[in-house]
Amino acid sequence: MVALAFLCAPIPALAQEPAEASSDEVVANLAAGRVIILVVKQAILIATAENPIEAETHPPIPVSLPPGRRAGIMLGAVDWFSVTTQQTLVRLDRDLPQFHARMIPQDPRLKQPQEGTEATDIQAIGMGVFERLHDVAASLHNKMNFAPDEPIAELILADYIEGYGPEVWQALYPIQQDLERGDYWNTRVLHPRYFQFWPPEKGEPRTLVELSYPPDDKTPALLELLRQGDPRLQKIRESDPKLSQVADLILHGQSTKAPAADAIQFLRAALAATTPPNSRQTLAAVGELTGFEWILPPPPERARPTKKPPRPEGAPTLAKPPSDP
Repeated sequence: MVALAFLCAPIPALAQEPAEASSDEVVANLAAGRVIILVVKQAILIATAENPIEAETHPPIPVSLPPGRRAGIMLGAVDWFSVTTQQTLVRLDRDLPQFHARMIPQDPRLKQPQEGTEATDIQAIGMGVFERLHDVAASLHNKMNFAPDEPIAELILADYIEGYGPEVWQALYPIQQDLERGDYWNTRVLHPRYFQFWPPEKGEPRTLVELSYPPDDKTPALLELLRQGDPRLQKIRESDPKLSQVADLILHGQSTKAPAADAIQFLRAALAATTPPNSRQTLAAVGELTGFEWILPPPPERARPTKKPPRPEGAPTLAKPPSDP
């Protein structure tokens, strides 16, 4: 999967016939890569590593969300840009703190004991992203290469709840396209589907949570590498008894017993050892008492090219599937 590239009619011209509507070339660049979350003693650690599948790929970047003990990470189509007007239509990752739905429909997939609980607040953020994504995707009228239920974007939320503890949620945003006439498709972003990854069910191990985009990424998970005794991680374990202890606690499903300072050192070393050199990385912590803070902040964002570089002949896009060999 690579960045979306397509021609689409501007929203005010949707009522016109496609042949009569002026077209605007829109590119939706992806935030692609891995998000690794480790819940330790009095902190949630969030590491990200970019999967640079195209020149304009963005690294997944944790964003501090109010009231301060919460972080969100956007994956998938996050940077919507008009090549015609040279204007950014929306940056879902950068603008995440602004997305908060006013009306919150009740969703039985969220574990909501009563109105006004934290699950409702998480749904409000998820619906806020949905509303903005729904608006911008409504202008897409080319057929896109998506598998059934494959999300166009993902939202990951990690936070501390007073009196409850740490939690990790994922919201997936699938799309549906309906053929109206000819090659003119109507595109709808469907309501998000929510999944809770932390706290684990009773009796389940408390260990690494790792999510990635694109969904078919075959990169081995960090936990799997640990279980396999990967030599790069073995070298880290042998370098310091404290780091070896962190690895043992992760492997035995007892990550919440790991001191935050030692876990930070282990996670930073493990990420550097198992990630390609051209993959941009970040590391942030959400402290139970201190809130959000950077350990390894994101590098400066690359300047956007003033002109779109030519796409190699036959290169796949989400608008058109690759040609058969």
